Formats: sequence, structure tokens, C-alpha cells
Amino acid sequence: MGLGGYLLKYLKDEPQTIDQLWFKVAKQNNTRKAFAYHGFDNVILSLNYLFIIGAIDINSEGLIYNASNKVISQ
Repeated sequence: MGLGGYLLKYLKDEPQTIDQLWFKVAKQNNTRKAFAYHGFDNVILSLNYLFIIGAIDINSEGLIYNASNKVISQ
């Protein structure tokens, strides 16, 4: 749940690819501010959960976006 919140924060301004999201999480993992280490599998599981509950969606270009920002996704 905590990682899902961070992913939603990263998706606040613009749609992202999975690689872009992973880069941001990996960068966070390498800082002293890291709340916990999360591997790529945790990112994928969190994205799956967020998709299932309708918090994120995927546009026609394959970019992931925050579902509350539908205008940005088009």
C-alpha cells in the first residue's frame, strides 16, 4: 500500500512507462530517505493492485497514468 502511494505520486503530473517508474523507485532505494527497499517485482505487484482498484489505467500508447487525471491521459 505504501509503495502504491509513491507510484501514484510519481504519476500525478504525467503518464509514465514502467521503466520510468522503476527508475524512480530504484533511485529512491539508493537514498538515505528510502522508506524500504522495493524490488521490481514489488513495483509490478503494486501497479497490478492499483489497476485492479481503478486508481491507474493505461492509455493507447502503453503509458500508465493516474486514473483521477483522465485529461492528461489523452
